[in-house]
Amino acid sequence: MTVETLLKKAAKYEIEPYKKIRNLPATHVPFTGAPQKHSLDKDKLILVVDPFSSNTFYYEFAVADIEHAEKLPSLVNIEGDSVTMVRIWVRKGGLAVRCTPFVVEDTRQRMKDAGIPHGWLIKEDSDL
Repeated sequence: MTVETLLKKAAKYEIEPYKKIRNLPATHVPFTGAPQKHSLDKDKLILVVDPFSSNTFYYEFAVADIEHAEKLPSLVNIEGDSVTMVRIWVRKGGLAVRCTPFVVEDTRQRMKDAGIPHGWLIKEDSDL
């Protein structure tokens, strides 16, 4: 990149000012993620917290508990896939679900195979 390129006048980008919607922090809690439709219930919303991570989790909210949504900049991975991100404001006291998917395995055996000593793992476990 040349010095002339750096010194050129930058284009003007309009920034949308933050709009204060009532007093949301007093009555609502913000959550950020990639929104998805619930596959079985049209009255629920899935919010994937970090969609490109291999270790992610998601929230499930009732649409009726969501007061306000703000569009955030999209995320793009190295392959060029893009995901829309939002911040939603959920009513305090609403019932939601946080789900962390995982692979079922015997972590005691895995730790033992890796040579990680940990209290009860030092002794031989006849159930493994």
